[in-house]
Amino acid sequence: MTPDLPNELVLKNARIVLEDEIVDGSLVIRDGRIAAIDPGASATGEDMEGDYVIAGLVELHTDHLESHYSPRPGVRWLKTAAIQAHDAQIVTSGITTVFDCLRLGSDADDGFEKGEMRAMADALLEARKEDRLRADHLIHLRCEVSTTNVLEHFEDFRNDPQVRLVSLMDHAPGQRQFQTMDQYVFYYKTKRGLSDEAFAIYVDRQLALSAQYSLPHREALSKACLERGIAIASHDDATLAHVEESLAHGVRLAEFPTSLEAARASHEAGLSVLMGAPNIVRGKSHSGNIAAKDLAAAGVLDVLSSDYVPFSLIHAPFLLADEIEAISLPQALAMVSATPARAVGLDDRGRIAEGLRADLVRVRRPSGVPVVRSVWREGRRVA
Repeated sequence: MTPDLPNELVLKNARIVLEDEIVDGSLVIRDGRIAAIDPGASATGEDMEGDYVIAGLVELHTDHLESHYSPRPGVRWLKTAAIQAHDAQIVTSGITTVFDCLRLGSDADDGFEKGEMRAMADALLEARKEDRLRADHLIHLRCEVSTTNVLEHFEDFRNDPQVRLVSLMDHAPGQRQFQTMDQYVFYYKTKRGLSDEAFAIYVDRQLALSAQYSLPHREALSKACLERGIAIASHDDATLAHVEESLAHGVRLAEFPTSLEAARASHEAGLSVLMGAPNIVRGKSHSGNIAAKDLAAAGVLDVLSSDYVPFSLIHAPFLLADEIEAISLPQALAMVSATPARAVGLDDRGRIAEGLRADLVRVRRPSGVPVVRSVWREGRRVA
């Protein structure tokens, strides 16, 4: 969305949240960029009425588009309509840059057919060209490394510049996200209505596939990403051995580590540790793993992701600032703006600073749940 940018916009009487402090004053936006930060009162400009003005949120991992495209098992929605519905909820949650997760790798019981995610990426590109989108959409490929066809699916994206992040996932039972069988039984037996015999066959097959394909597929995908400069994320690391494997593959982002040990090792090794904002809002993991607040209290949480609830990304930082004494509001908001932007090499956004994109959100929070009142992307109001 670049046409008809206002030449200059002034937002006055704002509580401007910078990366390390909050400044009362005005913001000057010129030609889609932040031109000045002026402390103190201003006579002219759009009155923010003392609301917070924060950097537009940067979302690295959301499965939300998939829920619009496939709202029920076996149902496929019109791609453009699904994209627009997703985009509308993303922007009104304060997210101005979103990495849409597209799932690669499938088996007989799960996933998408080859070409489906390529068609979705093409629809995203067309929607951008037609100026249908209010947020800036990029692509995050969720690669299930234990499937037989993940490399075949990846070939559809090998030269796509929209792809800026790839995560390496293995959801086989007994490790990573599913270290115990309780949650795995719920996800893959109870919800699918499998008999004991059918579930046992399914588990054996998943374990065999993981043993055969996980490591060679991790190596092939990480090599392709490093050659192209695509950021790589690990997923559900649980042990020090998992972290060491991630470091060997050039991983920069540790998504959803399932133990404090893995999170601390990742953080100390310089990886950005990402956890779900719904985990913060709910106070626990939906998979029964470690609570994100525990990682925040231990000082090893760097990035939040909305995962499956877009609005959680604006809600969770305020809760962190309320409940964790060592985390200020600017520090908490950096977890959804400056730090994720840096983690994937987006140096032109994520902070309120002169010369950067004017991706901004006006937020009021008298108490409890915050209210998103306005959103600007590159100086143009989009919500």
